Amino acid sequence: MKILVTGGAGFIGSNFIRYIHSKYPDYQVINLDNLTYAGNLENLEDISCNSFYRFIKGDIADASLVSQVLQEEVDVLINFAAESHVDRSIEDASSFIRTNILGTHILLEASKKYKVGRFIQISTDEVYGSLGPEGFFTEGSPLHPNSPYSASKAGADHLVRAYYETFKLPVIITRASNNYGPYQFPEKFIPLFITNAIADEPLPLYGDGLNVRDWLHVEDHCSAIGLILHQGEEGEIYNIGSNCEKTNLEVAQIILKELNKPESLIKFVKDRPGHDRRYALDTSKIKQRLGWHPKHSFASGIRHTITWYREHTSWWTKIKSGEYRHYYQRMYGNR
Repeated sequence: MKILVTGGAGFIGSNFIRYIHSKYPDYQVINLDNLTYAGNLENLEDISCNSFYRFIKGDIADASLVSQVLQEEVDVLINFAAESHVDRSIEDASSFIRTNILGTHILLEASKKYKVGRFIQISTDEVYGSLGPEGFFTEGSPLHPNSPYSASKAGADHLVRAYYETFKLPVIITRASNNYGPYQFPEKFIPLFITNAIADEPLPLYGDGLNVRDWLHVEDHCSAIGLILHQGEEGEIYNIGSNCEKTNLEVAQIILKELNKPESLIKFVKDRPGHDRRYALDTSKIKQRLGWHPKHSFASGIRHTITWYREHTSWWTKIKSGEYRHYYQRMYGNR
């Protein structure tokens, strides 16, 4: 099988490529990534010379390049490529609209033209909006995105679904809860708090810290996508979560306790606009129909993640200092 992974140098995409290689070593993987600020080829350095893997630097919004890649008789396209940081979308939404909506449209058009056998759109629980203290989002819940980021992902989801209904393009949409684990860009909540705590720097916590998230280890997310790749039903949406809800304050306290750091490092800061209060997913569909279950508890997953960041300080200190940006500019320029 030949799989095109877009955004494969990012956090979830790189973990998925590594997962596929370990589970299905005979599969061929093409990684198309534009190496924007969160794309990092060091995430796949250990397999970069493997014959199963090929990297192409490029933008999913470049129709000519996407068409050229898909002419290679790709069996499956999995679209991880996305601008995904809510704070950045509040500052300037233009790149989110371009990548998340226009880029997805270009991928869909090319997949239709070259008859890709399966198109998997990696989405997010944020498209559903915010929940009250009770209840869960199902795959049939209406979409009520509250940030420019989640609105752009919801728009992409609508396009993907429309291509199934109109053109019978064999698509599947996945919507996962908040991921954490190795190789996550350290502007995101958990790696930011881990790396700041290691360095004895403040942990900036929005609002009252009581926003609730369901935390999913990236390895569990990858196993769910792998199952959907092989057994998922075309035209369907699958929620992926671990049913492990914690407030942001609880997560901060757990990280500090694991690192033996004082809670005085927590610094409450002004809340961001449109900050969703709670996300929670009903994951019965993927469990009952495909037999998927997460393997990581939050306790074991967060310890594993903290250990990884403690053992890979050179990886995240370079990112925080900005060194890696100069490296990619030398290698690839601004193409």
